[in-house]
Amino acid sequence: MPIPEEVTGDEIDKDVRQELQSLPKTLAEDVARNLVMVARLLDEDPESAYGYSRVALRLASRVAAVREAAGFAAYANQKYSEALAEFRAARRMTGSVELWPVMADCERGLGRPEKALDMAGTPEVHKLDKAGQVEMRLVAAGARRDMGQLDAAIVTLQSPELASNSVQPWTARLRYAYADALLAAGREQEAREWFAKAVESDRDGSTDASDRLAELDGVDFVDALDEDEAGEGRGTTSGDEAESDGRG
Repeated sequence: MPIPEEVTGDEIDKDVRQELQSLPKTLAEDVARNLVMVARLLDEDPESAYGYSRVALRLASRVAAVREAAGFAAYANQKYSEALAEFRAARRMTGSVELWPVMADCERGLGRPEKALDMAGTPEVHKLDKAGQVEMRLVAAGARRDMGQLDAAIVTLQSPELASNSVQPWTARLRYAYADALLAAGREQEAREWFAKAVESDRDGSTDASDRLAELDGVDFVDALDEDEAGEGRGTTSGDEAESDGRG
């Protein structure tokens, strides 16, 4: 697959670069450049990212970072069986538990929420850092919801991290998941409060909490272009508008 000339491979994380030192120099550079492309495209073009990950995997399947990248690319494309196999391979190579939550989420993707819950109760979870433990809690709550256990999902998310006023990288997603579970359980007012808290902590727009909050408040955002086109027939034009049902 073509790689832009400006991508040199030096952009990768230093730990990954160190892993690649076991390869011949030219091969290491080729692998690095493909890994850079995986990282760049994973969110915006997961299908292309997957293609680059397969190239890297073909070149250096015995490098843990390559197996991990291939796992995340497969995961982003909902190829959960393949992703799980790659994550397991990476874990065998490194002995790290870092991938445990996403491995459990792959089990969910494969329709095995009970397996995900089993993984949430293993000693590996206690070896995770705080971010990993929060991620595992999110996966476990999702598994509960998969099984129709809404109240259990809500309880699973109730934690010191949820109650904390400090904003951490995981705060918005945790609050969002809690709000969503409350809404699914019919607890709309509580859900609104937690969607609002998610908005407050979502500094990088990682969730659509603001849209969910607006929906609960009965706000309908009208596209400016549609309004302009409609206005031509009335002899008027309009910018962005928000209409409410009277609740706010």
